[in-house]
Amino acid sequence: MPTLNLSTNVPVDAVVASDILKDCTKAVAKIIGKPESYVMISINGGVPMAFAGSEEPTAYGEVISIGGLGPSVNGKLSAALAEILETKLSVDSSRFYIKFYDVQLCNQHMRRVSVFFQVG
Repeated sequence: MPTLNLSTNVPVDAVVASDILKDCTKAVAKIIGKPESYVMISINGGVPMAFAGSEEPTAYGEVISIGGLGPSVNGKLSAALAEILETKLSVDSSRFYIKFYDVQLCNQHMRRVSVFFQVG
């Protein structure tokens, strides 16, 4: 159940948000190797943010996944997401910071039940 949470100080209208959600869903699913039906993406635009003391366009992301992450995957995913943000929001890749969390199955819940019990 990969999840990508994005925050940016760039205002994001509904059309751009929809494009970003679609593009990020495809990138996350393909690179991590999970079906798109398992991927969740959120984007929060217009957030007051500064990076390196500047309020120029910037973004912060967190990827949470049950497996599928590692140095090679993280690098590919970071590059793909940075490209999407640069294309759609003009956020330079040097102003995009992302954290990866590889979590245990028992720490993910859906439908009020541990995912372990959903898929196990």
